[in-house]
Amino acid sequence: MQETSPYLPFVRAWKDVPAFDSDEAEARFWQAHQLEPRLMQSSLHRSDVRESTTITLRFDPRMLSRIKRVARRRYLNYQSMMKQWLSERMEQEMKEG
Repeated sequence: MQETSPYLPFVRAWKDVPAFDSDEAEARFWQAHQLEPRLMQSSLHRSDVRESTTITLRFDPRMLSRIKRVARRRYLNYQSMMKQWLSERMEQEMKEG
């Protein structure tokens, strides 16, 4: 694998990255270009650092077992997966009014 040279031209905006027709074409492009550090930083996902409140929910044991099974198949923590599901549903509810 070739290391990034400090002399490669910078990609300063995502619109400057072409659509690639193959993995090889993409590899050639990135061997000849590098992302500008600010563009890379701006693309990083920022975690939600707001305070959270702990709650208690009572589930039927079979349902909780099924939820945990789904989470394991997705390589997720079941509580994080449930939080994601609730967040997605809230977004849907907010859009629907």
